[in-house]
Amino acid sequence: MYNIMNRIENKRFDEERALYASENTEIINCRFEGPADGESALKECRDIIVENCYCDLRYPMWHCDDIKIKNTVQTENCRAALWYDFGLTLENCKLGGIKAVRECRNVTIKGCEINSPEFGWRSGDIKIENTSLCSQYAFFECKNIEAEGLELTGKYTFQYIENATFRNCRFDTKDAFWHSKNVTVYDSFVGGEYLAWYSEGLTLVRCHIKGTQPLCYCKNLKLVDCTTEDCDLAFEYSDVEAEIKGGIVSVKNPQSGKICADKIGELIVTKDSRRKVEAQVFEGDRQIYPVK
Repeated sequence: MYNIMNRIENKRFDEERALYASENTEIINCRFEGPADGESALKECRDIIVENCYCDLRYPMWHCDDIKIKNTVQTENCRAALWYDFGLTLENCKLGGIKAVRECRNVTIKGCEINSPEFGWRSGDIKIENTSLCSQYAFFECKNIEAEGLELTGKYTFQYIENATFRNCRFDTKDAFWHSKNVTVYDSFVGGEYLAWYSEGLTLVRCHIKGTQPLCYCKNLKLVDCTTEDCDLAFEYSDVEAEIKGGIVSVKNPQSGKICADKIGELIVTKDSRRKVEAQVFEGDRQIYPVK
């Protein structure tokens, strides 16, 4: 891995497949741009380090094994930049193209600034540190994610993900974690509408949750020492164990489990012949549902 034997420095490439199938190569201070408008500059490469480069052409790094990219810019013209890669590391990079990462494995992202709609789809074994991401549908159908210090803005994030842990993150999003499985979030801000509907095995620990109609139709949902803001109509038809510090605007039709909050603004229970509402609900030390 990274047995570097060749160096390419201070060059400019614009032709099709300019460095196709390169191996054991360090590429420094190069620019991938120009009138030939060639695609797939580094396709099918192995053991590559890219440092202090500028990428302004499409599909530059597909089907690469063990590629490390440092202090590099990929512009908005650099579409679908990183697909089908194995052993991908991004450090202190700026990524601006749509669909920047897809179907990659063993991905490490550190200290990056990313603005990429549909980022990260169907990728796995991902580690993220101290990175900002603006995206819609980010990490769709990804597996095995570990993230700390991730700041994410955008809609429809983390849908259908499996086996993920997030620490000290900030998510300003909508429809996040839909249909997710086995996800744990620690010490994070989770804001946005319709959080985590249809999720299974979601655990939120010491998180601040903001937004309307969160956490409905969930299975095996757990909240531990969490706080809420503007959360109304929460937990509808969810199987939930929740410990909430402070208040919550309203709880609606919790299907099973136990909900404890210092203050519940409104408890809404409606009749539905298809579903039972059997969760225990406590306001402080007082059980308010079912009424004893």
